[in-house]
Amino acid sequence: MNTTYSFQIYKSASLLPQEWNLLAVNNIFLTREYLEVLENSCPVNMICHFIAIFNEDTLIGIVLTQFLFAEKLESFGDRDQCLKTSVRNFAFKNFASHVLFVGNNMLTGQNAFVFHEDAKESKAIKTLHKAISQLKKDLKASGKKVHITSIKDFTESEIEPLKAEFKNNYTFSTQPNMIFEINTNWKTEQDYIDALSKKYRDQYKRARKKAEGIEKKKMSLSDIKKYEDVIYDLYFHVAKNAPFNTFFLARNHFSFFKEIMKDDFLFYGYFLDEKLIGFNTLIKNGSVMDTYFLGYDESIQREKMLYLNMLYDMIAYSINQGFTQIVFARTALEIKSSVGAKPVKMYGLITHSNALINHNIAKLFNYLEPKTDWQERNPFK
Repeated sequence: MNTTYSFQIYKSASLLPQEWNLLAVNNIFLTREYLEVLENSCPVNMICHFIAIFNEDTLIGIVLTQFLFAEKLESFGDRDQCLKTSVRNFAFKNFASHVLFVGNNMLTGQNAFVFHEDAKESKAIKTLHKAISQLKKDLKASGKKVHITSIKDFTESEIEPLKAEFKNNYTFSTQPNMIFEINTNWKTEQDYIDALSKKYRDQYKRARKKAEGIEKKKMSLSDIKKYEDVIYDLYFHVAKNAPFNTFFLARNHFSFFKEIMKDDFLFYGYFLDEKLIGFNTLIKNGSVMDTYFLGYDESIQREKMLYLNMLYDMIAYSINQGFTQIVFARTALEIKSSVGAKPVKMYGLITHSNALINHNIAKLFNYLEPKTDWQERNPFK
């Protein structure tokens, strides 16, 4: 019997089916706990929905969507002040300010959905398509018309089954995901250093020397709450000076994250003369370490090579703890390349609700997605 799959859309993580986490076992970013973090401390211009796909009464698919509306944003990023930026911001505000992401716009990688291994993939994707259409109708009924729908982030092989179902969508490729593969022979940070060529060993030594005097501290929930305002200022400075931004985190995001995710969420503060001058965050996702948001004082960052030192610290910790891979995501491509991360091309699908604009979506996308010129490095012998 060829039964069709059904779906249910949820507005709260507390309403999710009991067995939800059984499908999320290999991806922390689709677990009920992480979705609770998203729901309760997501950016002010974001609404999350969670979709369950069923084969009769059996849960066979879980999906995350994020609806972003730009009218609550003060800025799309202040770093690049030029005519193209002005045109891009105008286009974004007028034609693309309401975006429905199937996936997680706060992360890089396939964190959109998981289907049960017994599910028929094509049928599950067809049901996903129906669920997205229904969600768009629901949002419109509540006064929130979706301009753009984007399904992200997939590798070349992962995107193919989606392209077959979402035929009117434009396939795009954004900046790559920077992935650091940890050599199975590396057991300590010194093993990593020994694998570097002389030029990059010298870079490592220079960065470490510059950072003398800075104290790194693993911060607890109470520490994060104590420094919440400083942490937010450091984060906001970095986010606001990015080339392009579609959201800003809620002020309580990191403390709430720590409270719910506990030891799976790591928060490191960097102190100079007992003053917090930077921080970075990591998320344990099975055998993979995902880097998350960070912040720093720009004047000290340059002088002390703080960002580069943070990258080295993340690598050292991940090697020491036996992780197999670090997801460095898609910013600061060249410096991440200089420590050994490799680019992995990522793809997505995008469609516009206006047929005329959708016909020219490739041109609009070029305005919305900043281009980055960078040179790939190879730091190893």
